[in-house]
Amino acid sequence: MEREYISQYLKETIEIAETITQSDVAQAIYIIKQVKEARGRLFILGVGGSAANASHAVNDFRKLAKIETYAPTDNVSELTARTNDEGWNTTFTEYLKTSQLNEKDALLILSVGGGSLETSLNIKEAIDLAVLRKAQIVAIVSRDGGYSKEKADACVLVPVVAEERITPHAEGWQGIIWHLIVNAIVSEVASHSFVLQL
Repeated sequence: MEREYISQYLKETIEIAETITQSDVAQAIYIIKQVKEARGRLFILGVGGSAANASHAVNDFRKLAKIETYAPTDNVSELTARTNDEGWNTTFTEYLKTSQLNEKDALLILSVGGGSLETSLNIKEAIDLAVLRKAQIVAIVSRDGGYSKEKADACVLVPVVAEERITPHAEGWQGIIWHLIVNAIVSEVASHSFVLQL
């Protein structure tokens, strides 16, 4: 039983690797490299397991890719104070307003569903603020992509290959994709011609 489950899970992982849209990944690389070149900042937003991924990703983008990067969920004092005093829905937008989000910056959304009016409304409102302030939006999401897919400048959609394992695949592939982006930037392969070729 365990071997069958392991085999099935790994087959699903291979299926995702073979069907994920590489041109979307290339566009994400290109946008984040542009942020670096403009000396903008990258704000990584995630909830739940995606928040933990955001924290890890901040380290990689800062230490390896040399991009000024932050995750609002890393500051637990501010996050819980804002949740308590202002409400969960504005936790990200108020953080971004204080950070003076602007057109040189970008959001990197890590989310299983991509945010909507029903779930992860704080992500949806952060996206609206980014659009208003002309910041770029990159998303790594699953399911139908939600609000992130509607508004993002680059959206990497992790295909649903098993309904019962959407979340583990989505969160696992967030790690694969952001590591790919970081290492592509470090390797300096994020040219516009590279994006157009895919």
